[in-house]
Amino acid sequence: MPSQTLPNFSQREVAENNDTDSCWVTIGSNVYDVTGFVGQHPGGEDLILEYGGKDVATIMKDASSHSHSEAAYEYLDENLIGFVATDPVLKAAVESDRPRDILPLPPTATGAQELRANGAAEHVPTEHAQAQADETTGMSSADDLFRETDIAEDYRKYRFLNLDKPLLMQVWNGGFTKDFYLKEVHRPRIYNPDQSPPLFGNGLEFLSKTVWWVVPLFWLPPVAWGSWLAYSGLPTVYQFAAYWFTGLGLWTLIEYGMHRGLFHVDKYLPDNRVAITGHFLLHGIHHYVPMDKLRLVMPPALFLVLATPFYKLAHTVFYWDWYVATAVFCGGIFGYIGYDCTHYFLHHKKLPSWYQQLKSYHMEHHWKDFQNGFGVTSRFWDRVFGTELVMPVKPVKVS
Repeated sequence: MPSQTLPNFSQREVAENNDTDSCWVTIGSNVYDVTGFVGQHPGGEDLILEYGGKDVATIMKDASSHSHSEAAYEYLDENLIGFVATDPVLKAAVESDRPRDILPLPPTATGAQELRANGAAEHVPTEHAQAQADETTGMSSADDLFRETDIAEDYRKYRFLNLDKPLLMQVWNGGFTKDFYLKEVHRPRIYNPDQSPPLFGNGLEFLSKTVWWVVPLFWLPPVAWGSWLAYSGLPTVYQFAAYWFTGLGLWTLIEYGMHRGLFHVDKYLPDNRVAITGHFLLHGIHHYVPMDKLRLVMPPALFLVLATPFYKLAHTVFYWDWYVATAVFCGGIFGYIGYDCTHYFLHHKKLPSWYQQLKSYHMEHHWKDFQNGFGVTSRFWDRVFGTELVMPVKPVKVS
């Protein structure tokens, strides 16, 4: 519980704590240390650092940026480190006959009344307000990701997987029913932001981890080479472009179809450990530990396995011309590169305002409704097939 034992900071002190070494934010007069959460924020560390040393009351209420439930404010309460006297509070104290009732914060009951009378009471801590915050319980929502999972407590409570031990054999030997597995694997956990939880627990571990830039580094050269071969074998650049962009368009449908029909085949998943373990390896681990930076893009070896039948399919469908089939295939693989990079950026990078809505859309898929919102690079096919997520509407101010 905050009390007079917590320090009061100057506005300058708060403003100076604005980087990864020490990041504070404020809501009104409350000062919170969010340094430990900078690398874990679903919106990426850049978004937090942008507001380092500043008040976040408005941005936390901005649904278009990222909706915040009571759990987010509970996380902040746990990291309350002191108070800062804002300009309205300082003005009220100067004009008061009893400034010591107002400063240092929190104010006494009499001081709180004066602040309300002067229009400076918003977000100023009082014993009553803090008691209400302490009664708030964590909810299963996007904002449960605002704090690192207590691994021991999580395992004790849910009896699913211990994040400190190799996950694969726990899934294989767990004896989980399909219903229990699907419920728990879609309950997000946050592991150490600088590490990945062990999957194999042996020398195979590195095969399950991929830095995002490996995808364009590995796949762009063969795509460029194949595109050049296709271009050189087709009569005109217009024909090449038409087939290449056909492949790119087909990828968007494949992206949707694989995400919905393969990665989220939950309803039709057989209730046995082989199917459950396969599901976990293919996509379940991503929903279980969604902020794992090294398991957000597909390892090249795995995608090579998945891409091979699509290569054969392209040359079967467009059988009359090898160059046409190659152009279509290369356009599709370029679409995949964009998809995987976009997926990583949606989880860990601050995006331009025009792309922020897509980020919020994908976050909704993870934290609220994994049975809809299968499009990652766009919502188009969700709209076509009726699986579009209903996003919160930002209130419009009427003057």
